[in-house]
Amino acid sequence: MEQPPVSIALERLGVPHRVFRHETPVTSLEKAASDRGQRPEQVVRTILFRVTEGEYALVLAAGPGQISWKNLRKLLGRSRITMASEDEVLEVTGYRIGTVGPFGLAKQVRVMIEADVLKEEEISIGSGMRDTAVILKTADLHRALRGADVVELFE
Repeated sequence: MEQPPVSIALERLGVPHRVFRHETPVTSLEKAASDRGQRPEQVVRTILFRVTEGEYALVLAAGPGQISWKNLRKLLGRSRITMASEDEVLEVTGYRIGTVGPFGLAKQVRVMIEADVLKEEEISIGSGMRDTAVILKTADLHRALRGADVVELFE
């Protein structure tokens, strides 16, 4: 079976992790968590935002939490930001929406970790492949994303 690109990137960084393959298609955050034996807060969404023309920021957000646009705009120092389009996500990350993880990206971007992510001991992230996740310790994620800012984005 093909190894997911995020897993390959983590191996190169020497980060311990395991690959989880869903038996049926993932249709919701709750299903993803249940299949993985996790709570929804342990499923980390990786969301790409367009800051300005050609400038993007990647946000790792825990589970169902809602990102505050006001807080994000303030942190990025912009009065207007948007979510990246499907084409932009593929171009910048190299992954399709729903599979994005913060490792092995096509282009270098600013990475921000929402503080609630670090409250969990173990999390799962996108693997770069549909219906497949990478599970790892939060401390290992934080160490591997050395340049990432830890920010408070939830309301």
